[in-house]
Amino acid sequence: METKLTDIDYEKLLKRALKNGGDFSEIYIEHKKGTSIVSEAKRIEKYLSNEENGAGLRVVIGDRSAYAYTNDFSTLDELADTVASAVRTGNFTSSISLERRPARSVILSRIDPLSVDSEKKIEMVSRADKAAWGKDPSVIQVKVMYGDGMRHVLIANSKGFIVQDKRDSIVFVVQGVVAGDSLVETGYEPIGGTRGFELLEEIPPELIAERALSRALQTLHARRAPAGSMPVVLSSEAGGTMVHEAIGHGLEADLAGEGLSVYSGQIGTKVASDVITVIDDGSIPGLRGSMGYDDEGNPTERTILVEKGILKTYLTDSITALKFDLPLSGNGRRESYRSRPIPRMTNTMIQPGVLAPEDIIARVSRGVFVKKMGGGQVNTVNGDFVFNVSEGYLIENGSIGEPIRGATLIGNGPRILKSIELVGNDLGYGIGTCGKDGQGAPVADAQPTLLIPEITVGGEIEKPAR
Repeated sequence: METKLTDIDYEKLLKRALKNGGDFSEIYIEHKKGTSIVSEAKRIEKYLSNEENGAGLRVVIGDRSAYAYTNDFSTLDELADTVASAVRTGNFTSSISLERRPARSVILSRIDPLSVDSEKKIEMVSRADKAAWGKDPSVIQVKVMYGDGMRHVLIANSKGFIVQDKRDSIVFVVQGVVAGDSLVETGYEPIGGTRGFELLEEIPPELIAERALSRALQTLHARRAPAGSMPVVLSSEAGGTMVHEAIGHGLEADLAGEGLSVYSGQIGTKVASDVITVIDDGSIPGLRGSMGYDDEGNPTERTILVEKGILKTYLTDSITALKFDLPLSGNGRRESYRSRPIPRMTNTMIQPGVLAPEDIIARVSRGVFVKKMGGGQVNTVNGDFVFNVSEGYLIENGSIGEPIRGATLIGNGPRILKSIELVGNDLGYGIGTCGKDGQGAPVADAQPTLLIPEITVGGEIEKPAR
């Protein structure tokens, strides 16, 4: 990427974009290269090797912006003229001098995935596929997905800096479907991060398949979940769906600042119990949501969102930080050069407490233990949510009992967070791709073991004994 861009006069482009005025201009250049493999119906259905280059130019005027993009670098002057034509606020006459910011790597990689030949990658997918199909006769469908990529970005800004950031990543997913007794159940297991190909040596494809299919088979033969209001223990293995959906999106400054979040205007107030501290940190090496710099060239950092129950700040990009008088948090993210940046989560988590997980479970006489969360929905305006449970168990007399299926958790984020009193000393991560405003972004989320004293569980209403 560097050799292709050395002839670009960034200062000239940034100044040209501001020729009719504006607060600042920015150029974002991206080079992507990667591989995608999908196995389905016991064969390789897709193998794609792709490479793409592109550039986006933005002029910001207050809380508005003009944005244009291209994959033809010979048209960058025209691109600057295009965004400049949207502005009529005066003339920009200052000089622009760019200071290069130092590299900040968050990649943990011993084996560059791009250096691994295609046969080896296909072998990994085939091994997982074979293991999944061989798990049990009730398996009716298996899908294995492998993806790797190198994403190298350059951001230059009329505020006076230029930065480059390299982001290598890998993801491997197994999804299996089993059927029996008129029931169909699905198991899903993903791994990934800003990691190298050695991740599939540390966690072999057969193990990923085993986890996915074991979850599906267990659920197939489980009893229906009980319905009603009861205690629920969320395992650290459940992933951070709760923190991501129930509070994370509501703390993104565009939603919170526009009154579209239940947490709007709540900085300095109590939004959770004293044992809850929530952070977002895009600087942790190896995690799926990590970057050295965000997509506006600002360094990622550890941002304390909620500290001992008190809301401290929101996640910002450049526009929302200015508009709502908030500090920059390094959370301006975009899906690609085709998209303008917006405030997004990176790696969001509830901090661990002091209790051993087994001590938390021991305090519940009857309830539900959630080992793995599925998908869900949340209304950011009022905080109401519905989450699916993909792996759950009954808790009886302080011990984990038989598995259950068909459970959902129905509640309200702020009310649930205020009710949590027991937090475990463990921490487990989940990964995903978060969607917002039509853009997808890689994220990770995490939580310790948590006890929700009372929440509505959707399932089967139990008949009283006669």
